[in-house]
Amino acid sequence: MIHENVLSLVGNTPIVKINRLAPEGVHMYVKLESQNPLASVKDRLALGIIEDAERRGVLKPGQTIVEATSGNTGIALAMVCASKGYPFVAVMIETFSIERRKIMKFLGAKVVLTPKELKGTGMVQKAEELALKNGWFQTKQFANPANPAFHRQTTGPEILRDFAGKRLDYFVSGWGTGGTITGTSSILRLARPEVKIVAVEPSKAQLLAGGSFAPHAIQGWTPDFIPEVLDRNCFDELVAVTDEESIATSKLLAQKEGLFVGISSGATFAGALAVAQKAPKGSHILVMLTDTAERYLSTALFADITADGDVV
Repeated sequence: MIHENVLSLVGNTPIVKINRLAPEGVHMYVKLESQNPLASVKDRLALGIIEDAERRGVLKPGQTIVEATSGNTGIALAMVCASKGYPFVAVMIETFSIERRKIMKFLGAKVVLTPKELKGTGMVQKAEELALKNGWFQTKQFANPANPAFHRQTTGPEILRDFAGKRLDYFVSGWGTGGTITGTSSILRLARPEVKIVAVEPSKAQLLAGGSFAPHAIQGWTPDFIPEVLDRNCFDELVAVTDEESIATSKLLAQKEGLFVGISSGATFAGALAVAQKAPKGSHILVMLTDTAERYLSTALFADITADGDVV
């Protein structure tokens, strides 16, 4: 198949059955968002927001775009901007992985770092400041309704298509901006009201459960605020997972299923396993796996992986 540009590759990601990690009698599947062109679910958000802004005339040709990001949205926006000819500036907390910064720069973006003490709120405020000062377009992924809207238009319908005539009992997703779970759940609830929506969040930052924020290792998840686009009624069940089980589960997915995914995907699947353990026999569970492990080479995910030769 010949594509006019890289952007037509966004979406239509595959669903893969879990064969070795699912509890007996429970059928688990994952939606593999690493198969987007820049290897994360945020490719959807980036394309949706930019094309919405173009349609509404609020983004001018050649205007610089700025966004606060943990990395995946920034990488996705850098791809979209490169393809469409917009300069792009990403604002990131200084602790987010180095490879994410380098990938954005490789795609032609500029990266501004903010102090870790200012948390997610600080990077958002810096992006707002730069947009106001320079007349740049701020994509506002945490507040832009085009974010969940694109999931209503793509992710949700893709799941309905792939599970047409098939049983589906649970949909499990983590949250960062909240766009994926908000947009996707709204379509699933409309077309398949029997599907239970499960939200997963860090045990150190259980904001949806009414808890307080503490720094956690699940990059891309749960900033120190609840985003505007997140529908707080979009889920039926809430599960918390630790940093440790998130990392361990990411490794399990690699070593038992051959699925090379990041910490946030490990976190979501760990939450899904908790659901699966108590789900009725015969249940079918779909889990969102949002990115690739290559985004985490400099993080705790690879801390015990050496480049040394092995004794066999």
